[in-house]
Amino acid sequence: MITGVVIVVIIGLVAGLILSVASIVFAVPVDEKQEAVRAALPGANCGACGFSGCDGYAKALAEGSAEIGLCSPGGEDVANECAAILGKTAGNVEKKVALVRCAGHSGNVSKKTDYDGVNTCQAVSMMYGGDSACAFGCLGYGDCIDACPENAISLCSGAAVVNPDLCVGCGLCAKVCPKGVIAIVPAKAPHHVMCVNRDKGALTRKICKSGCIGCMKCVKTCPEQAITVENNHAAIDYDKCTGCGQCAGVCPVKAIC
Repeated sequence: MITGVVIVVIIGLVAGLILSVASIVFAVPVDEKQEAVRAALPGANCGACGFSGCDGYAKALAEGSAEIGLCSPGGEDVANECAAILGKTAGNVEKKVALVRCAGHSGNVSKKTDYDGVNTCQAVSMMYGGDSACAFGCLGYGDCIDACPENAISLCSGAAVVNPDLCVGCGLCAKVCPKGVIAIVPAKAPHHVMCVNRDKGALTRKICKSGCIGCMKCVKTCPEQAITVENNHAAIDYDKCTGCGQCAGVCPVKAIC
């Protein structure tokens, strides 16, 4: 009996010794800067930085292959902390927020059918593209609301609206939107095209009072050549826009705000 116990103890000691040696031989070197940067990041793992979550961004920062300040949820404070760890300067960090590019609430666009099923945008979008008369606009079932960790999104007359004061620009709402209506834009951008419709103007007018009709008036009016129209849809180059507001003034359907 005693002999058996001794044998078990010896086997345990040998196994422990082998594991200890293996842990030293096969140990993966730890990058202290990477660990410190990772601890500084907020842990949202939203991917807004363009990397595979906070771990991927921390690794890229430590290797010097990524810019400081790409973490939207962290903002300027996290950028400055990462810069201090890496011995660099953060520079100017531009705040970004989510924008629901659709003004197609119940007063502007009608329903093409009565939907009776699971109340999610993903579900209704699989039923012939959704129940809205506009095939491109917000469906209004709130998937983005459920995805938002900051409670920055609400529904207003059947369309999603973002509170820019609460939004951190993580982009999780944009990822779950089946219509691609939500974009992450500079918080300081003065004007936006509140429509992603690609139909011709005549059809758009029939289905939505506020849909962009691609009339080109905004393009011709803009003194900075900051607006282009492609596929019947206007888009603003935020880097060129000075906020003069002339585009919003000439838009016949008030799609620019």
